Amino acid sequence: MSNKRIYLSLSEGSGFEQEYIQNALMSNWITSGGPYVDQFENKLQDYFDNGSYVAALNSGTSAIHLALVLLGVESGDEVICQSMTFSASANPILYQNAIPVFVDSEPETWNICPQNLEDAIKDRIQKGKKPKAIIAVHLYGMPYKVDEIHSVADRYGIPIIEDSAEALGSSYKQKKCGTFGSLGILSFNGNKIITTSSGGVIISNSKEIKEKAIFFATQSKDPVTHYQHSEIGYNYRMSNICAGIGLGQIKVLEDNIKSRRENHFFYREIFKEIKKAALFDNFNDDFFSNYWLNTILLETKEDREILRLAFDESNIECRPLWKPMHLQPIFEKYPYYGSNVAETLFEKGLCLPSGSNLTNEDKTRIKKVIFNFFK
Repeated sequence: MSNKRIYLSLSEGSGFEQEYIQNALMSNWITSGGPYVDQFENKLQDYFDNGSYVAALNSGTSAIHLALVLLGVESGDEVICQSMTFSASANPILYQNAIPVFVDSEPETWNICPQNLEDAIKDRIQKGKKPKAIIAVHLYGMPYKVDEIHSVADRYGIPIIEDSAEALGSSYKQKKCGTFGSLGILSFNGNKIITTSSGGVIISNSKEIKEKAIFFATQSKDPVTHYQHSEIGYNYRMSNICAGIGLGQIKVLEDNIKSRRENHFFYREIFKEIKKAALFDNFNDDFFSNYWLNTILLETKEDREILRLAFDESNIECRPLWKPMHLQPIFEKYPYYGSNVAETLFEKGLCLPSGSNLTNEDKTRIKKVIFNFFK
């Protein structure tokens, strides 16, 4: 049996990318924007199929930043952000010199807690600072409690940026993630369901918003013959070559989602008989997760670390869950609302290999480590 490295979530070529890349090189479309960018946007708009408009950018982080810009977030404004997430969800708040306000998770979806969210909003309003936006995340592909979260946001008139970086292919009540918020974002980083090597998109329900996003992403060039700029702009547009990779990858999107979910069923069979670990699973049938990453909770932080090291000794990559933002040195001075749900998840949680290209041999090696640990 091979001892090659098994990675947490490794990108995989579809076999269709080379033709697009070669055509882009042959046609000299090797810059930002271009015909493949337009085609990629159209493919995604067809995929979401509910009047969505997509603007393709160079990263998911850029997409969150432009979403804040589009919502008018400025210096001194407050933006509520789910604490249990990757730092790319929160960093763009500081790009705008705005103030992040972090909110704890709830234990069923591990996403932003509706009650803590409302507590945060009420307290910030009482302190004289109504939040300008909410960043809610579909963590590891699991949809957040859409009805409850949007009910709170609507009650106070606060727009939601829906961070679906990890949730392409996930849905809530049969509606695709990325289409619930005032603005949605996706990431096509190399570890995602499909990749453009690097890239992301903003999703909106307005052609005008899409055009404004592209305007900002291409240095905010005024529509005159010379170079004139009346607003701050950014170099955020996706490149034609990256979009070509995306066109090749989108052909296997459904296959990749199926593979990720099959990985989950593989882990479900393993952990159904193990009492000392719990596999993170759908809360109920309203939630359809792509299971971008499969994760477990162990009884103690020590157990989590011993198991992680056991995997590492077998040349298998596993990682702790995201360290909550309110515990990060760069963010620990900012307001936080909640208890210790996110902190406990971080201490006891472990991400397991979940790539679309896991082989049967890979799964046998993974299974052996788990059974040896818990026997």
